[in-house]
Amino acid sequence: MVQQFDLFVIGGGSAGVRLGRIAAGYGARVGIAEGRFWGGTCVNIGCVPKKLMVMAAEYRGAFDDAVGFGWDVNGHTHDWTRLISARNREIERLAEIYRHLLDRSGAVVFDDYARFSDPHTVEVGGEYVRADRIVIATGAVPTRLDVPGGEHAIVSDDLFHLTDRPERIVIIGSGYIAVEFASVFAGLGSHVELVYRQPMPLRGFDPDLRSALAEAMVANGIILHPSAQLARIEPLTGNRRAVALTDGTQINSDCVLMATGRAPNVARLRLDRAGVAVTPSGAISIDARYQTSVPHVFALGDVTDRLNLTPVATAEGHALADTLFGGKARHVSLANVPTAVFSIPPVATVGVGEDTAPSGSRIFLTQFTPMRHSLSGRKHRRTMMKLVVDGDSDVVIGVHMIGEDSPEIVQGLAVAMTAGATKSDYDRTLGIHPTAAEEFVTLRTETRVVGGRSAGEE
Repeated sequence: MVQQFDLFVIGGGSAGVRLGRIAAGYGARVGIAEGRFWGGTCVNIGCVPKKLMVMAAEYRGAFDDAVGFGWDVNGHTHDWTRLISARNREIERLAEIYRHLLDRSGAVVFDDYARFSDPHTVEVGGEYVRADRIVIATGAVPTRLDVPGGEHAIVSDDLFHLTDRPERIVIIGSGYIAVEFASVFAGLGSHVELVYRQPMPLRGFDPDLRSALAEAMVANGIILHPSAQLARIEPLTGNRRAVALTDGTQINSDCVLMATGRAPNVARLRLDRAGVAVTPSGAISIDARYQTSVPHVFALGDVTDRLNLTPVATAEGHALADTLFGGKARHVSLANVPTAVFSIPPVATVGVGEDTAPSGSRIFLTQFTPMRHSLSGRKHRRTMMKLVVDGDSDVVIGVHMIGEDSPEIVQGLAVAMTAGATKSDYDRTLGIHPTAAEEFVTLRTETRVVGGRSAGEE
């Protein structure tokens, strides 16, 4: 007998689990399938385990800083195996929570991959189910560069299964994953070289943030190869690799990581049997209501390749459940979505950068050595804060920061931006002293105007 559902969800990551749980809470009969791991990329091989590894790497600098505060810290070494074991225990705990939430909600859980048989029928685990509505939330997968010897590199999924920390690693790319793991391995003691095509890392971020991050990475001992591309990889003895760049540079390494992008995870789905259309890049096309080219089939999260962030996927899942079964149609705005890069030091941002701001926008910028490092002696650890203010309305349209605690600080300022706060609102807000965050409400001197003069010019 074929099981019948009001809603069937393909994918048990952030979007799928939230959608399935909320929809079931509204009384819908929900089925959900996940063939790899509950919680998806973020929980298992993404932002959560990665941030735990960043935290581990930050202790290296903290040990050095402690000496300036009178602590006698000697002989600190790192045990990779202990870190990985502790990390894996936490990930297993979180993945089980995700599955338990679905069980408690009353959703029917399938521990297997699902694929279409026809527009209303899904094959999962050797059986067939039918649903009035089907949602695709299968996320994305890492991609590889097509270069000679590319098979000798690893991708981000593989990082979480390394049994040993490489002493020398070459990382190709300069997005979130590349700069975060460059920071992780440098902090844990590896020799790190970062290769990227752009003049600066983090394409799409504010140019001052990009420049400040490049300086911070150099200060942390990471060797940068900007405006360079991977030409080939050749295996040497053991785990050694010879990496050749297009500019003639040769690098020997124990490990090569390709962090060069992710692609929508659609290969297993047999979308053609449902008639679901995809873009030239393979992303599932959706409208403002998350509907695909087939009206009763929806898609959420990274598989649509719009704004690939976990909170976006989670919010979309909740919004679609409310719309389909909760009697309150709504969607998620992708304007002013805050984000952070957990490099060392971290980067956080919300709103527009200076390079995309309207002409006439006013720029306020400050750079300083954090209070901690007046005693630690780590003078190369700098904080930068920046506001982009609309020249006509005085509304703050961009907030950017690199430095300790920047994700925690910018999260709060994202609330202010969502509420439409003006620079005058910032100016009349009292700061908490002494903190770095107070600098955002004490910025008074205009640095420059977009498309116009710099401070001090007539």
